[in-house]
Amino acid sequence: MAEAQSGTRTVVGEKYIPTIWVDPDGCEHWVMDDGAEGYMTPHVRRDGTPVCRRGNLCGSLPADQFFATDKYYINEAGKERLRQFFRNAGARGYIITGHTDSRASDAYNMRLSINRANSVARVARSVGAPVFDVRGYGERDPRVPNTSAANMAQNRRVEIICVQ
Repeated sequence: MAEAQSGTRTVVGEKYIPTIWVDPDGCEHWVMDDGAEGYMTPHVRRDGTPVCRRGNLCGSLPADQFFATDKYYINEAGKERLRQFFRNAGARGYIITGHTDSRASDAYNMRLSINRANSVARVARSVGAPVFDVRGYGERDPRVPNTSAANMAQNRRVEIICVQ
C-alpha cells in the first residue's frame, strides 16, 4: 500500500518470515525478517553461484493413475503405494512438484497442480518423510509438447525430488 504526501511516497513493505527452503537444484536458501536472502552453502564457484547438493528425480507419478480427471484426491490404493515409496526411498527430504497438460486455463492448472502436489506431500508427512517444499507448475514445465493425447498424459504428473 502506498500513500502520496506532498510529493513523497510512503511504501509499507511486505512482512518476511525468517525461513530456510531447498530448491529442486538442492540449494538451501534463507531469508531474514528484513527480506535479506542468501544461500546456506559456503561453497561457491568462481562466478559466486553456490555449489549445491543436487536433488534427484526419484519418483514420477502419472497423475492419471493417482487422480481422477480434475481431482486431487488420492484413493487408498494410491496412498498405500506412496507410503511404501516414502518409507523405502531413504532420502534426507523431498521436494514435490505438480504438473498438468495445457487443456485448461493457466490459473486452473496452477491450482490443480499445487493441490495434487499437496495431496502427495500429506501422504509423505503421514509416514514421517520430511517434505522441504511443495510446488505447482501447472502447464509451465511440460515433459513433452502437448501435441497429442499420449503426450498430454505424460505431462500430467507429480514429481518427487529426493534430496540426499
